[in-house]
Amino acid sequence: MSLFEQVNEALDQVRPALQRDGGNVELVEVSDDGEVSVRLQGHCKGCPMAQMTLRNLIERVVMESVPEVTGVTAVD
Repeated sequence: MSLFEQVNEALDQVRPALQRDGGNVELVEVSDDGEVSVRLQGHCKGCPMAQMTLRNLIERVVMESVPEVTGVTAVD
């Protein structure tokens, strides 16, 4: 399984929580050095708590599930 697929599976763990609040997350890219780019969607996109969600939920789950990941960044 590719690194991209592994990260996408990890994101599947957090999507239900985001979707309950009217949001979602899209995997955009996984760089060669393990940096993950995601796009927040729906209510998550403009939410004042988006950075906290990104760090405390999305990044934590992805990095625990895929040790090769070095960080998670939101892109527009």
